[in-house]
Amino acid sequence: MSNRSLRFNRIEDMPEGMRALFLKSTGTAGQAEPPPPAEPTKRAKYGNTITVVDGIRFDSKKEARYYEQLKVRRQAGEVHFWLRQVPVHLPGGTKYVLDFLVFLRSGEVQFVDVKGRETKEFRIKKREVEHHYPIRILLA
Repeated sequence: MSNRSLRFNRIEDMPEGMRALFLKSTGTAGQAEPPPPAEPTKRAKYGNTITVVDGIRFDSKKEARYYEQLKVRRQAGEVHFWLRQVPVHLPGGTKYVLDFLVFLRSGEVQFVDVKGRETKEFRIKKREVEHHYPIRILLA
């Protein structure tokens, strides 16, 4: 049997489930597997640090801080509730994802995007969303 048809060059590169099936089919399932190699830490494109708060993964520290502020505002009675990572579909198959959709007690709805750095792509998509939908995106 030739390994040329396999997508992976080594057994260690296979996903865990595929590796188990492969080892089972070759009759080596009972043997101990070597531990997978440690993955090197990869620097984020814009220098953000992934942060976990209350078991929720945030793409940046700034986004996590905004979440903490929302919790305080909810306890103060200003915010009713919020949604995270809300997609907005645009013509041409483009999708813009809002970080927070905040519903205030006053009945107002805020569309919030937490940005550390405004990119060219962000400005274009923001402009397109505001053109196609009657909303204004707030930057936090």
